[in-house]
Amino acid sequence: MITPEPHDLADLVQALHAEGTPWLPAGSGSRLHWGPPVQDTSTVLSCQRLNRILEHAVGDFTVTVEAGTPLRDLQETLRRQNQWLTIDWPWGSDAEGHGAGTVGGLVARGMAGGLRQRYLGVRDQLIGIGLLRADGVAARAGGKVVKNVAGYDLMRLFTGSWGSLGLITEVTLRTSPQPPERRGLLLQGELGPLDELRRWLLSSSLTPELIDWWSPAVATQAGADPQHALLLGLASVSDAALRAQCLEIRTRAEQLGLRGQPLDPERLEALRAVALGHPEPGGWLLRFGTLPSETSALLAERVLRDLPVVLGAGSGLGDGWAGSELPAYRVEELRRSCVARGGVLTVLQQPPGGHVPAWDDVPSKPMIEAVKAQFDPKQQLARGRLPGVRDPLRP
Repeated sequence: MITPEPHDLADLVQALHAEGTPWLPAGSGSRLHWGPPVQDTSTVLSCQRLNRILEHAVGDFTVTVEAGTPLRDLQETLRRQNQWLTIDWPWGSDAEGHGAGTVGGLVARGMAGGLRQRYLGVRDQLIGIGLLRADGVAARAGGKVVKNVAGYDLMRLFTGSWGSLGLITEVTLRTSPQPPERRGLLLQGELGPLDELRRWLLSSSLTPELIDWWSPAVATQAGADPQHALLLGLASVSDAALRAQCLEIRTRAEQLGLRGQPLDPERLEALRAVALGHPEPGGWLLRFGTLPSETSALLAERVLRDLPVVLGAGSGLGDGWAGSELPAYRVEELRRSCVARGGVLTVLQQPPGGHVPAWDDVPSKPMIEAVKAQFDPKQQLARGRLPGVRDPLRP
């Protein structure tokens, strides 16, 4: 991995372009193994030394950072001003954000966790971006104020691009005040009543920070009963308001025959840490996407009964993980189930020698390939890895 000084970065990219050398954009490199295998990965270009917090406009609730800034460092800096990025630690981090990687890597992957329920996704926090194109030319989009909408499409184009379009060098993000009060609930029972409670919650005036489905395997890891569960997180400026919300939810849950366990902030964070997963070398890591109305039906699938799965009840997005003993044909079976329910399945990690495609072709494949050709005409960046295109180098 090459980690150039910031002032050398553009010249290095220009030299790689002139030579036609394939290369892979990177942050800290902690999750480069996720997704499809990249061809010609001898040149990995890291922006780790782009690690400064350039500006924190406390009153405007924005922060501008270089892309190699560790996410944990940024959150700690914001915490001292009673602010935060409303973004989950990436899967595989610990409860304090160790191993979370860089801010640029977070944007490049574009994946969000349970906090998406209230705060939306990574791209919704992004209000400005700086980048280096494949030819080494610097470009910018957006700005430093929340109302700025210039470059809207370019920012969202690079969010979730997996390094296939350019190297992200700088981002401006929206921050939020830290909620002074937090509480949670862990609700368990049969899938049917839990799904009825999910529908009631989503149509109510309540605004939980997260409503996450848990499979029985996750509940077991958390020390709860081996049943399906809903983990709820609530935040407010008023403790009295939180108590009232929790009482309303628990009353409704009891009417449906569900068991509810109240959670203080410390216990809530401890349970959320269980959902961050435990990386197993050579194991599976799957990213689910389905219609929210189909989440309970997906969790009822036999292949998921014994797997740890955390799934956003309002977004239909989540993660599942397993050891190498899970057969590849079961993963393909699960992918068909997701597709049949209007969703997708992404294989982020699989055992060595596995040949399950990370993702399938999407209907917008021709447009994606056209965009790639405009940004990277020499096909140098992240060769073999283009989101939404199963075999990007196959003619």
